[in-house]
Amino acid sequence: MNKDLSCTIVPYFQVQEGKLEAFKAITTKMVKQTKAEPKCLYYSFYFDGDTVFCREAYDGAEGILEHLERIGPLLDQALSISEITFLEVHGPSEELAKLKAPLAELSPRYFELGDGFKK
Repeated sequence: MNKDLSCTIVPYFQVQEGKLEAFKAITTKMVKQTKAEPKCLYYSFYFDGDTVFCREAYDGAEGILEHLERIGPLLDQALSISEITFLEVHGPSEELAKLKAPLAELSPRYFELGDGFKK
């Protein structure tokens, strides 16, 4: 069995009133761009009014870091009309350790992998 080194990053956004359609247009660009990333396992947005959740996973911490570098300008656009209200990062301890310094500014909550499997 393969060791599960996958990592997920789970941001919750609160979109400014009246800016939801503009935010959705940005997420469409984000999805299109991220689809080409080889280490991205899945990436999608979910909406509940002005609250938006992004479900995304990568093959290891490097996948997250590469994604954040590539998506930076679009993320900046999104954050000009929203704010991240909560951020979770999930993964095995050795992968989380690689993310703590680069993500420190975002103050994520880290969840370390316990029992589980990867097919």
